[in-house]
Amino acid sequence: MTEQLNHTIKILEKVSFSKDLFLKEITKAIEFLLPFEIDKLKEWIADFTKNKSDLEDILVIL
Repeated sequence: MTEQLNHTIKILEKVSFSKDLFLKEITKAIEFLLPFEIDKLKEWIADFTKNKSDLEDILVIL
């Protein structure tokens, strides 16, 4: 993983208590990540939100 993607994931883990903040940080990340990093981020989000009912619909929004 790239440094930018690792940084994004760390931030997302910290703000995962709030769906609004989580979405805001994803939106910001998509602006500066490269396409292959966005694909990796989507994979990570799918795995991370798998057992979190309040965040499960995040990928639908993306």
